[in-house]
Amino acid sequence: MGAILLLITWLLFAVYAVLILYYARAWKQAAREDGGWPMADGGKETGNEEQGMMNREQGMTYERVSSRQPSTVNHQPTDGGWPMADGRRSFQPSTFLSVLIPARNEAANIRKCLDSLLQQDYPAHLFEIIVINDHSTDDTAMLVQQYKRNNLRLLNLADYLESPVQAYKKKALETGIAQSKGTLIVTTDADCVVPPHWLRHIAAFYEEQQPAFIAMPVRYRSGNSPLAIFQSLDFMTLQGITAAAVHTGFHSMCNGANLAYTRAAFDAVEGFKDVDHIASGDDMLLMHKIANRFPGKIRYLLSREVIVETDPMPTLRDFMRQRIRWASKAGFYKDRLIFSVLLLVYLFNLMLLVLPVAAWVFNLQSSIFNIQYSILPCTLLLLIAKTAVELVFLLPVARFFGQQRLCWFFPPAQPFHIVYTVIAGWLGKFGTYQWKGREVK
Repeated sequence: MGAILLLITWLLFAVYAVLILYYARAWKQAAREDGGWPMADGGKETGNEEQGMMNREQGMTYERVSSRQPSTVNHQPTDGGWPMADGRRSFQPSTFLSVLIPARNEAANIRKCLDSLLQQDYPAHLFEIIVINDHSTDDTAMLVQQYKRNNLRLLNLADYLESPVQAYKKKALETGIAQSKGTLIVTTDADCVVPPHWLRHIAAFYEEQQPAFIAMPVRYRSGNSPLAIFQSLDFMTLQGITAAAVHTGFHSMCNGANLAYTRAAFDAVEGFKDVDHIASGDDMLLMHKIANRFPGKIRYLLSREVIVETDPMPTLRDFMRQRIRWASKAGFYKDRLIFSVLLLVYLFNLMLLVLPVAAWVFNLQSSIFNIQYSILPCTLLLLIAKTAVELVFLLPVARFFGQQRLCWFFPPAQPFHIVYTVIAGWLGKFGTYQWKGREVK
């Protein structure tokens, strides 16, 4: 029995390791082709990523090298990321953007979000901000109304609903899009802060590449608590996989805190039709629909200039509720590759949890060539191998996000990550959760 369990786990690890190393190679390819690093001194890496991020935020530009071939747009060196079209200053945008922000009880965050949007270096006459108030019971709506800007509007979702719905965020986005004027829809969350060149980079990327859907990076503002560090590591890993998978077209992944898609694509797939009964999935389920309708028109914008920041969940309960909500949509994915990847990850983590428990409870032993050995040391070896393979992928991703210091905490976080993956995956499929004061099955 012990030998069979161990063999299954090692086989799962072999496939898992190949997958992670594929992601690592794809990430490097994306960074090389899209210029995902800030370069200084004529194209040499600064080596100090966190300082580089600080300098970028202060408006300093860096020289960089891009492996892209010259296109119809004249690329000038910018600071770390997809090459900005014709330099930040000389780029003349022509695309009207509609920024949608669904908000429910976000009085503590909405000001920071709106302030960052109103400080964009994008022409005010070429973008609008639409906040869709989703039945907030706090001062969210009042705080939005205090802003007297011609390109900022507040919609109350209650005014557009005749009866309760299952997916309120999808309905909020659908309502906002119906009232919007933009060629390109850009979405973020009310608890997020966007960088000052966010819209300019999105517009330049869209005008050159003409994609139907653009996924972009999100980063947690990492605190010093163990829970915040754990979440930052987990989320950064997911973001790296997202960039690698979308860049190669291996499978689709994204995060609703930083997305853009054309109004035409949204209309062509009839919005959230056929997935509007699912509470979660306003990002990935829509991405899958657009990817099927517009093959080859999904892009990932790998640039530090478009990294959106948000805070990790404040408590363990909130964190688990969030992850259970994310896991709840997995069974509805039409992209079988992403479903297969999630199943592989879940089964491997489940076996890493089952193996030592079974060995301890039943005192399982195994043997090779009549040599008896304990299951527990083999499990520890698997855990070390898993950590090493994942670090090969995570280290360059952490450099991009300026969060290399967090990697020191990655090995001790492994046991907790395995447990949380198994619990969240199970409850996402068979349990219920609360989100924003609503009970969701």
